Amino acid sequence: MNAFALPHSLAFFSPAFSAGMVLSLSLIMAIGPQNAHVLRMGLQRQHVWLTVGICILADVALIALGVLGLAQLGGLSDKLQGALVGGGVLFLAYYGWEAFQRFLKPAPVALQAAATAAQAPVTRRQAVLSALAFSWLNPHAWIDTAVLIGTASLAYGAPGNTVFGLGAAVGSTVWFLVLGVAVFWLGRRLGSPGIWRTLDGVVAVMMWGTAAFLLASLF
Repeated sequence: MNAFALPHSLAFFSPAFSAGMVLSLSLIMAIGPQNAHVLRMGLQRQHVWLTVGICILADVALIALGVLGLAQLGGLSDKLQGALVGGGVLFLAYYGWEAFQRFLKPAPVALQAAATAAQAPVTRRQAVLSALAFSWLNPHAWIDTAVLIGTASLAYGAPGNTVFGLGAAVGSTVWFLVLGVAVFWLGRRLGSPGIWRTLDGVVAVMMWGTAAFLLASLF
């Protein structure tokens, strides 16, 4: 079955779809290399939508890899599936704690760097290669998408894992589109620490909530 085939017409309203979307958004909202790169391109008004499009496609590919690949591994053994889900719980709990610490002590270094970056001209080819590098050569991107989302999808079994992956892909798409629009229209006002502090608080709650759900799925 294709990673994002819909098992039934109500897939978009299923708990698996919602959970996948929430997890994807909670993982991707935090300012990291990929988001900072989109911000930088947006602030410089250079290939914003090309960069957004490449980031979306790269994330969807990683999500598909995680959901399909780890679903196959999970089918080998209940113990292996439990170990993978348990590892996902620990990662999410830790990531949630990091987001909570940023909420308590905001340090928008990535935003400052993006806002003050030199505005050297960038070709379309350079824009594509840069977006791919920030998406696929970033270990955190692999952990967040291919590993954590793939692992979390195991809790829903088949075909629920497919719907979960679809929700995660939609979450990633929505985030990058919103970020692209926001940085294009708001510009440097996005550098406000208050905006990202609020996002970090939301991220921490969503990550801990997802971790709690995955933990409950083991019993």
